[in-house]
Amino acid sequence: MTGKQKEKKLTSYGDAGFSKFIRQAFNRQLGFEKEDFEKPVIGICNTKSEINRCHSHIQPLIDAIKKGVLMAGGIPLEFPTISLGEINTSPTTMLYRNMAAMDTEEMIKAQPIDGVVLIGGCDKVTPSQLMGAASADIPSIMITGGPMNNGEYEGKTLGACSDCRFFWQEYRGGEVDEKSIEEINAALAPTAGHCMVMGSASTMAVCSEAMGMMLPGGAAIPATENKRMKHAIDTGKKIVELVEKDVRPSQIITINSLENSIRALMAVGGSTNAVIHLTAIAGRLGIELPLDLFDQLSRTTPFIANLRPAGQYQMEDFYRAGGTPAVLKELEPLLHLDEMTVTGAPLRDSLHDVKVSDVYRNIITSFNSPLHKEGGIAVLKGNLAPDGAVIKPKAASSELLKHTGRAVVFTSSHDLENRIDDPELDISPEDIMILQNTGPVGAPGMPEAGMLPIPNKLLKQGVRDMVRISDARMSGTAFGTVILHVAPESAVGGPIGLIKTGDIIELDVENRKLELHVSAEELEQRKTEWTAPVFEDRGYTRLYQNHVLQADKGCDFDFLLATNKDKVKTE
Repeated sequence: MTGKQKEKKLTSYGDAGFSKFIRQAFNRQLGFEKEDFEKPVIGICNTKSEINRCHSHIQPLIDAIKKGVLMAGGIPLEFPTISLGEINTSPTTMLYRNMAAMDTEEMIKAQPIDGVVLIGGCDKVTPSQLMGAASADIPSIMITGGPMNNGEYEGKTLGACSDCRFFWQEYRGGEVDEKSIEEINAALAPTAGHCMVMGSASTMAVCSEAMGMMLPGGAAIPATENKRMKHAIDTGKKIVELVEKDVRPSQIITINSLENSIRALMAVGGSTNAVIHLTAIAGRLGIELPLDLFDQLSRTTPFIANLRPAGQYQMEDFYRAGGTPAVLKELEPLLHLDEMTVTGAPLRDSLHDVKVSDVYRNIITSFNSPLHKEGGIAVLKGNLAPDGAVIKPKAASSELLKHTGRAVVFTSSHDLENRIDDPELDISPEDIMILQNTGPVGAPGMPEAGMLPIPNKLLKQGVRDMVRISDARMSGTAFGTVILHVAPESAVGGPIGLIKTGDIIELDVENRKLELHVSAEELEQRKTEWTAPVFEDRGYTRLYQNHVLQADKGCDFDFLLATNKDKVKTE
C-alpha cells in the first residue's frame, strides 16, 4: 500500500491533517517513529482465545510471525478478531462463521495496514478468515496453529475427535465402562493444537495450502514441532514480500486454484464441511463452485491419503510422510500448475523438488496405486435433495451405499434427543433415520448434528451404522453412512421437511441418487399443509436467518457475495 493509499484510511475527524497528527501521537506509545510507518505495516489477525482451546497456544507463533516481519523490514501489529471453537460454542460455530468473516474483512479494510497474516486453526476460523481476506483483497497469507500430537490409550492410537465419537458410542452401547471412558477422555486431546485427524480443521489447512494461500508444508506440521515456529517466521517474511509485489488474494484464489484445492480435498478424504467453505470463499470473489463440479472432480481424483476417519493414520503421520506437498506431487498430472501462490511463484515451482519416500507409501500412496480410484466425497441428487446433498462414501459402510428403507423421522434435534433412546421407538437397522429442521435457517446455523446417534436398543444388538439423512452438517472427524447438507432444507420448504415416518427412501451412491418414493402429487399436497418456522426476532440470529444462503451456495450471507457483474462462471 502506498503512502497515499494509507492516507485514505484516516479516521474521519473532518480534518485529514489532524487525523495524521493524532495517529502519530498515539502510535508513539508503541515505540514507533513517524518514518517507521513508511515501511510495510503488517496486521496479524489474532484469534487467540482460552475458550477456543485450539487457539490457546498461538501467542508464540504470533511472536515468531512478528520476528519474520521485522527481519524482512516490515512493522508487525497484531489485532484481535472473533475466535471460534466448535467444542465450547452454542449452538454451533457455523452460526458465527459469517460474523467472523465480516469481522476479519472490516478490520482489514478499516485499519492502516498494507498486508495481513491470518492465523487460525479450528474448523470455522480458517474459512472465515479466507472469506474476509478475499473480500478485503489486500496482500494476505494464511497460517494455522497446527494439529495436536496423537493420543494413546492402552496401546491404541487415539484421534480427536473420531475416537470421541467411537468410544462414546461404545459407552452408550455398554461396551466401555465408566472408568475406561474417563481414562479415554483424558487421553483424547493430549497437546495443544486442533484435531489431529482429517477433520474440518486439518482439511481446511490442506485446502488453504493447495489453493496457494499458505506456504508449502504448513498444513500438517504438528503444533508442538519446532518447524511450525520456523514456518511462522517464514510466513512473516513472506507477507512483506507479498506487500512489496502487491500480490493479492484475488490473484491467487482463482477458479483453477480452487479446483486444485478441491482435488486435494478429494485425495485426502477431507471433511464435507469444506464443500460449504470453499463455495463461500469462491463466492467472495464472484466464482461459482456448483456441487456438480465437486462431484466431477471427485470422480476423477484418486483417493491417496490413508487418513482417519476414512483411513488409518493421523496428521502427525501425514506430516512425516510429506504432508500436502507430497499429495500435490502425486496429483501433479491433474493440477493447474501455473497458478500463483503466496511463495510468489507458480505451484509447479513449489513441487519441483518434492519427493515421496517409499517408506511412507502406507500413508500416501502413489497416483497409479491409489487406495480408491475416486475421491472422498460424493454429491447426491433426486427428489429428496433437488439442489444436492453430500456423503463421504469412504467413511461409510459399503453395504449401505445402495440401500432402500423405511423413513423414521425426527422433526428437530430436540425431538431426536427426547426419543432416540425410548425403548418403544419403532425402528430397525434397515430403517433410514431422518432429521429435519437442522439446516442453516432451521437450526439456526446448521449444527454438526448429522451423525445421528444409533438408538440405544440397536447399539445393544450390535448395530453400529445406519443410513442417516439430514439438512445438518457432520464433523469432519465423524463417520458412518450419513447424508448431509440436503438442500433445500426443511425450514424453507425443502422436500426433506415433507418426509413422514413410513415413507420409503432409496439411496444409490454409485449412481448419485437420493429418492423419496412419494408421488409428486402427494408431496405437493403435503407442501400445502407445511408451515414455516418462526424466526428469531432480534440481533445477529435474525440477520442470519433472513440472509443466509443454502448449503449448496456456501451458507454465506446473500449481501456478502461479489457483485453479479464480477462473477466468474465455471464451464
